[in-house]
Amino acid sequence: MLEDMTRRAVSPVFVGRGAELETLGEAYDQARKQATAAVLIGGEAGVGKTRLAGRFAEQAAQDGAHVLVGGCVELSAEGLAYAPFTATLRQLVRECGAAEVAALLPDGAARDLARLLPEFGEPSGDGETESARARLFELILALLERLAERRPVVLVIEDIHWADRSSRDLIAFLSRNLKSAPVLMVMTYRSDELHRTHPLRPVLAELGRVDGVVRVDLPRFTQDEVAAQMAGILGVTPEFANVDRVFDRSGGIPLFVEALLDCGDECSFPDSLHDLIIGSVERLPEESQRVLRIAAAGGVRVGHDLLAAVSGLSDVDLENALRPAIAANVLQVADGGAYAFRHALIREAVHDELLPGEHARMHARYAEEIDRDRALVPPGRAAIEIAHHWYSARDDLWALISAWEAAEKAAKSFAYTEQIQLLERVLTLWDKVPDAAERIGHDHCTVLERASEAAFLSGEMEQSQKYVRGALAELDEQTSPERVAELLVRMANVKAHKGKPGSLEYLWHAERLVPEPGDVRALVLTRLGQTLMCADGVAEGTALTEEAQRIAREMGDEVQEADLLINLALGHSINGDLETTFALNEQALAMGTRLNSPRIILRALANNVDALDNLGRSEEAVALALEGEKLARRFGRFRHQGTFIANNRAEALESLGRWDEAVEIIERSLTMGPTLRNRWHMLRVRADIAIARGEETLAQDILTEVGAFSPHRDEQTQEWTNNVRLRLAWHLLRGEPLKALDVLEGALDDPPLARKAMLAGRLLASVRYVCDAAAPVASDRVAHVRGLGDRLAVNLGAGPVNEAFGLVYRGEFDAAAEAWRRLGRPYVQAKALLHGATAAAASGDREGASARLREACPLAVALRAAPLVAQIETLARRLGAPLSEPTPSEPVRQADLTPRELEVLRLVAAGRSNRDIAAELFISAKTVSVHVSNILPKLGVSTRGEAAAAAHRLSLLD
Repeated sequence: MLEDMTRRAVSPVFVGRGAELETLGEAYDQARKQATAAVLIGGEAGVGKTRLAGRFAEQAAQDGAHVLVGGCVELSAEGLAYAPFTATLRQLVRECGAAEVAALLPDGAARDLARLLPEFGEPSGDGETESARARLFELILALLERLAERRPVVLVIEDIHWADRSSRDLIAFLSRNLKSAPVLMVMTYRSDELHRTHPLRPVLAELGRVDGVVRVDLPRFTQDEVAAQMAGILGVTPEFANVDRVFDRSGGIPLFVEALLDCGDECSFPDSLHDLIIGSVERLPEESQRVLRIAAAGGVRVGHDLLAAVSGLSDVDLENALRPAIAANVLQVADGGAYAFRHALIREAVHDELLPGEHARMHARYAEEIDRDRALVPPGRAAIEIAHHWYSARDDLWALISAWEAAEKAAKSFAYTEQIQLLERVLTLWDKVPDAAERIGHDHCTVLERASEAAFLSGEMEQSQKYVRGALAELDEQTSPERVAELLVRMANVKAHKGKPGSLEYLWHAERLVPEPGDVRALVLTRLGQTLMCADGVAEGTALTEEAQRIAREMGDEVQEADLLINLALGHSINGDLETTFALNEQALAMGTRLNSPRIILRALANNVDALDNLGRSEEAVALALEGEKLARRFGRFRHQGTFIANNRAEALESLGRWDEAVEIIERSLTMGPTLRNRWHMLRVRADIAIARGEETLAQDILTEVGAFSPHRDEQTQEWTNNVRLRLAWHLLRGEPLKALDVLEGALDDPPLARKAMLAGRLLASVRYVCDAAAPVASDRVAHVRGLGDRLAVNLGAGPVNEAFGLVYRGEFDAAAEAWRRLGRPYVQAKALLHGATAAAASGDREGASARLREACPLAVALRAAPLVAQIETLARRLGAPLSEPTPSEPVRQADLTPRELEVLRLVAAGRSNRDIAAELFISAKTVSVHVSNILPKLGVSTRGEAAAAAHRLSLLD
């Protein structure tokens, strides 16, 4: 290997960029306070992005930061998944060893990292492909957070314009979620390469909407900066005329300044940037140029052994050929026994010099040598490197074979988008290779099936649907019924994920194709049974689920048997039999624990959080959810299953009136990129709070997104019921009872017969409130709707929550208010008290009405439920009734709170979360939590909402 031969073609003096370094420093300071996510450095090729990032990284390292560096390579666009993160992991392993890195992760989780780096052992055999990618993302997040517990982390990712789809998605995920740890991401990209359809554009747009993401657009050098750069390179102050000439020719781009100085005074004005860059290469000896052309075919960076193998040169001859190129700073000696072009533009210019035949021969040689000895490239890269080189060599046969192999490798790394790209290459080349099926050992339809699966797992539902249709067109259901059935199940899943109707038709078709017991019939029945239950076909869905359970038991598949137990519990939940629901989930939980299946454990636990809330045991639901979220983090499954549990906790918190906590959970969970259905569940909880607080614009946006205004009925009972209820509340908020009545007339004509408390019961209470609001102007229509509601009320399930909702529906508001008080649900208690007061006032009981309003008002104020407060105040004014009893003196004064506690209280009263308060006051979220814990007992309250109400009542914020 050659060492330390670089001549001074690069200025040893760091020139300019003071403002940009200051911005990076400020971002780093904010990151240490857990308030900044990332910095994006954009600029033209050669403008100095790498130099700036490197200089900042040096300063951060001197300041005690743990600097991790990974770069994207041009090959990534062809399917080299997670390239920058694999490089970062490799750096960590070099620094502290694989065992220490693994110790930072949940038990056994490092086996998933083995899919990126073999140092972590054998990859896990977990076949849960739908959640695998989410788990990998979460592991990288957890690793960075754990590293940051030791010292601040700076993660530098270069050239993200070359990033693969998986890396782009992971970058976006980390940018949204790295706010609870002192981690700063610094990313560079070529802004001049971002054409209109470049895949990085939507990522940059998304990152631009993330709080804490900073954009730095790196300009060209000014003439004074070019002069300083020239002085650093030349070692003397350049003449003004020379500076003027170089500045004019280079346009202020540092790389071109270096190239112009390198070619000397005899350098004429280049015809193109290519000519300028290639000039320094053309002055090298011919043998050096030949080896550089070979190296360029290998990429920006190529190992010594690989270059020797491809060039056919001995070590001595190779070093002699490379020595002039290194001395001219065209090539640099890199870590790990490799050579790297000083700049990607230089490599591109040299590669462009390859003649067509030479281009094909060089890339074929790389493919052959890597295939002969896969250790010539970094671990995990051989398959995609071979595929890249055969495709670049335009060898259709080997390009097809290697693309198929690389697609299999991508799937094992959960890089489903890259798998699709490679499979598309196979499909494109298929007709060019006469015996393609024999060459890869699979028929054309299998390639389509794999592509449809990969597209589904990567969330590309339109692509998945296209490939499923293509595969179905090639299959005969008479001769291949099981393959067709599996594709029909996938089509049904695509429909469900898109929130479109039609899943049941595909599933029934699939069921008819596989009448005999077996794993495919079990698959079909599992999906069909669950879909039927969710679509108000509980009895039929339960029967099919029980059949699937028998098949699973006969096959000895206990994991599937536990899954089906949870599905059976779902049916009981929809039927309102929540005690049986809870018991079945507990049984599945025990099986999951015995089988060591995190997915079963978390699924059963999540559903019991929902069951407890529906049973009126919401405090227990919150506690169980916290336990589940903790387990999800330990299992490395928070993004996929943990967010589902967190949403169920938010629902329970919404029931309890702990709305600020619920909102904080929802907002945090949404940053994790949940599935479409999970996102809608979260948004509906947020919409409930928005409507109750009178946040009309936010509520309208959410209702539009979740399809509440759509004229089409959702196939799923839960989605349909919640959308109807939210739309009713929306119209009542806007003072449109007749429009709410229109919705009810259409919805209750043939309603799904869900008996779940938070579905049917809650909807019935909404029916009552709409009818009461519309009765004065549409009594006949109200009577008709009440008749439809009575039919729904007959099917209401048992339990304290449903009983309370039933009391509301029957107009027994005082009894309902007392029931809600016992259940600890302040918002519905306050609403019942208001309607009870309205009824009392109508009967002439002014004192009784006033007493109810006085009880309701502080509940509504504490929740900041502005519309409800306004209704209470309006009725109180009509009655001439005061809303508070005179008291001798208030026990709390401003002096009882410290100045910092008053600052925190003001922000709490404004509805700010602990994280927001921490960022505004430049303190940690933990410190904010301590302040809030001190404030609550001083005010004699137990919740943030009550603290806000007390602060206003006691005039502490004046």
